[in-house]
Amino acid sequence: MRKIVLFAITSVLLSCHQTKVDTKAEGEKIIQLSKEWAQTASQGDLEKTVSYWGEDAILISAGEPVLKGKNEIKNMVEESFKIPGFRISWQPQSVVVSESGDMAYLIEDSQVSFPDSTGKLITQKNKAVSIWRKQSDGSWKNVVDISTPAPQNQ
Repeated sequence: MRKIVLFAITSVLLSCHQTKVDTKAEGEKIIQLSKEWAQTASQGDLEKTVSYWGEDAILISAGEPVLKGKNEIKNMVEESFKIPGFRISWQPQSVVVSESGDMAYLIEDSQVSFPDSTGKLITQKNKAVSIWRKQSDGSWKNVVDISTPAPQNQ
């Protein structure tokens, strides 16, 4: 009986000493990652651009099929980079990190430029949410990316 009580007390004491996550610092890391990723994507570096997504990532864009997994996303990015005049950029606006420090989301503004059916270059402004998951090695990967056209007046 003593062993059970001792084990219970030890378990409670150990659970009280969990390290508190610095969510602000983790959020700053994710914002910096997003900025680096945007820079990489603007330069057309396929492998490095795709490296920011997790293996099981999901990409949801208005009017497009849902892409599941890094391979489907990589194929889409590769085809996009081949389009003459294609450009993409984004700016993180805010971040929220879970108290446990293993998940986070960013709200972002993005712009995608591409030629229309006549060849005229157009720019689509979007609002986006990206969900990030901390990996076992401590790095962050994007696991859900959702983008929709921004209202015309923004």
